Amino acid sequence: MKTFILYLFLFCSPIIFGQNPPAQEDKIYNAIDHFVANPTEEKLHDLSITENAFWKNPKPKTKPELLAIVILNCNKAYYENQFNRTQDAINSYENAWKIYKKYNLSNYDIVEFCLKPLGNLYSIIGDYDNAENTIKQYYYIANQEKNQEKKIAAILNLSNVYQNSGKIDLAIDLLEKTIRSKKLSKTQKGILLNNLGNSYVLFYRKPTPPTPPIREHFFENLEGSYLDAIKLLQSDKTQTETLANCYRNLAFLNSQWQKYDLANSYFEKAKNYFYTTPNLSTRKTAQFKYEEASLLFQQQKLNESTAAITAVFKLLIPNYSGKNNSLPEQNSLYTETTLLDALDLQAAIFNKQNQPKKALESYALAFHIDELFASLMVYENSKIINQTRVRNRTEKCIAIYDLLYQKEQKQSYIEAAFQLAEQSKSGVLKSYLSQNKTASRKEKLHIEQLQNWSNVILKEQQKGDLADIAKINEAIEKQNGLMLSLKKIRSENTASEKQTIDLKALYTKLEKDKAMMIEYFSGYEKMYFFTLANKKISLNQLSNNTHTSVKILQFIDYFNNPNAIINNIKSYNHYGKIAYDVLRLPKKTNYNNWIIIPDGILNFLPFEALITQESNTTNFAQMHYLLNDYNIGYENSAQFYLSFDPNKKMQDKTVLGIFPVFENTAFTLSYSKNEMNSIQKKFEGKYFQNAEATFDNFKNNAVNYSILHLSTHASSGDIDTPASIKFYDQEILYSELYNLNINPDLVVLSACETGIGKLFKAEGAMSIARGFQLAGAQNLLFSLWKVNDYTTSVFMDSFYHNIKKGQSYLEANANAKRDFLKNPNISNAKKSPYYWSAFVYYGDLEKNKAPFNYIYIILGIVLAIALIWLFIRFKK
Repeated sequence: MKTFILYLFLFCSPIIFGQNPPAQEDKIYNAIDHFVANPTEEKLHDLSITENAFWKNPKPKTKPELLAIVILNCNKAYYENQFNRTQDAINSYENAWKIYKKYNLSNYDIVEFCLKPLGNLYSIIGDYDNAENTIKQYYYIANQEKNQEKKIAAILNLSNVYQNSGKIDLAIDLLEKTIRSKKLSKTQKGILLNNLGNSYVLFYRKPTPPTPPIREHFFENLEGSYLDAIKLLQSDKTQTETLANCYRNLAFLNSQWQKYDLANSYFEKAKNYFYTTPNLSTRKTAQFKYEEASLLFQQQKLNESTAAITAVFKLLIPNYSGKNNSLPEQNSLYTETTLLDALDLQAAIFNKQNQPKKALESYALAFHIDELFASLMVYENSKIINQTRVRNRTEKCIAIYDLLYQKEQKQSYIEAAFQLAEQSKSGVLKSYLSQNKTASRKEKLHIEQLQNWSNVILKEQQKGDLADIAKINEAIEKQNGLMLSLKKIRSENTASEKQTIDLKALYTKLEKDKAMMIEYFSGYEKMYFFTLANKKISLNQLSNNTHTSVKILQFIDYFNNPNAIINNIKSYNHYGKIAYDVLRLPKKTNYNNWIIIPDGILNFLPFEALITQESNTTNFAQMHYLLNDYNIGYENSAQFYLSFDPNKKMQDKTVLGIFPVFENTAFTLSYSKNEMNSIQKKFEGKYFQNAEATFDNFKNNAVNYSILHLSTHASSGDIDTPASIKFYDQEILYSELYNLNINPDLVVLSACETGIGKLFKAEGAMSIARGFQLAGAQNLLFSLWKVNDYTTSVFMDSFYHNIKKGQSYLEANANAKRDFLKNPNISNAKKSPYYWSAFVYYGDLEKNKAPFNYIYIILGIVLAIALIWLFIRFKK
């Protein structure tokens, strides 16, 4: 009884003496403190239970309570990252940031405890657009707070993102500018110098080597940045990890120069600093072991390298046994770049040990991790960069399959190599179009708004020094909010399975189209090409070294301006034949139609204009072009060719024509009206010219017509400026076309450079044509360089005449070029390949049905009745 009274007293006393029960935020903080006192992976679930209970409570939420939930999520994210649960950590940080922004909270260092680690995690998984947006956002906050330390941290992290996403020049400029202009401590300067050295290394490894005008004293700066950083950091005992990084980088640099003794010496110094660093995470330790394995591999110490990789697997994969250096199980893998790198290195070791099939097993596991990475990404650019990494592995696998085929003569190896090459083709474009078919209206709206804000940022950045930083930051905030919301919509989706080509269906369609397919894969060392004909795939290769590339570029260079060919016709004939021989195209085939799936610089090569037989003639009409032998069409991938719906074609062809003309301006297109009048005579439709040729008129009418024809100006842009196309009222970026949601039978881009843009090997050119493809166009005719106003109008007249006769778009394009060469009204100079080979056709090969004329049917019926009547009368 006394015990009961004592408990009753203890329970009631806070109320009797005027004390309130613990506040909701105190309960949350208690849960955090309890977890942090003894953090384990199993106990993370307790924090989730606390949060779920908070949100289920119907009482209104106060700001102190919401801030407690933000802090709970930041703590949870920190330990999720410690336990190698990267994606869970990202989700928790994103949740914290979303709540913090939504409820306009304060009194918490959201930059230090949320945005900085979140930006770093985005970088780790390769989501560089999100990383860049997050870092720029907290740089903006730090700038407003005038917090120098946080600004330097943002600059350092932003330079990391630029390095990893291929923007090496931006990283170097950012770091050099900061080192020169900011008041830095010795430690800050040392850290930045180390990162500057990393940028120099990456710049040195670029495909185009540095030239003296770009960077003076380049090699001195390369090594000197690290040595200077070490001098500045040695006296700071808190910088053991950064010092270890400096020595690791020096070791890597010297191993690239094959100075292995010096490299090993530097790495030993790195070890001394690294292992004296307190609170090292498992991930950092695994990354260090991987670098050790890589250094050993370069010295051909394969057994030692394998042992180091096994250590990496043991660190990162729970319950990994490591018996007999076995590979991890696929279901034990997750999104971790060190795991990915270790699997790629293990595959390289297997290959060196003459175990090609084991190498393929290891590469397959690495591909699986990359699929997991891809499933986490929202932004187009991040997905493309991820694909570029995948391609390097694809090249190695194709080489192994080719070797196995040479040994065992099994066709299955060639088919497997083709499937891998095909998966590397326009993967982002395929994924976008596939998702668009199944996405909900809400998801599509999010994607559209996300792209719109991306365009706002891009356009503002084009203003350079005049750009409104506040406007960019506002757009980034909107983008981040949409991105988090879109991730929530997609949260139930898992990594999609890779699409494989149905080879039987592909062979059947090729036979039906009387076509042969040649698919290229441009690797670092070799260019592979698959030829599909007679229900079989063959694999060939050619060197992709500088010597070979120059021969192809020499031919492409003739199309840089209209005079290059005219001024040296014989030379064009000569180099056109050299390029033809280098590409090793089939000499004799039974197929009239060819489908070329180009890759790398071949995206910009007009195959029709290749010379099959060299001659001394200066008469362009008499030259031996590949065009003379075949109708040549193009495609982004075999999957695109196979995915055409034969029932989609509209029988009655109508045209929406856009002809700004730009009269009385510097941009006047004098023959554009002739082009319009010619098409109008052949096809009904709506034709906008001059001031009516606006972007809104195009958008509002595009869905109602089967052929969209745009006769205007366009630009391929450059490395910094995106491709664009002009309407009468405004210039539109290629990415602004993504949300048009059109489904035409054909898009004709009668303008300059509509197929040219920043080139990514994995994805193709970021061009106006790509913009229309993402909008839903499957059949396109577009240009590879600047086109002439007059000759384009002549070509288009013939092209549409051929369509009217019932020719397929492929045949109409090829025959329009042949008609152009035969046209007696065109001078020999204007018959240069520069003028007729600019336009290439990407799309289906299905024949167009000739127009259905009901008059003939009626006449036939009348005639039949008359004949029957005459027969009956005659019989009587």
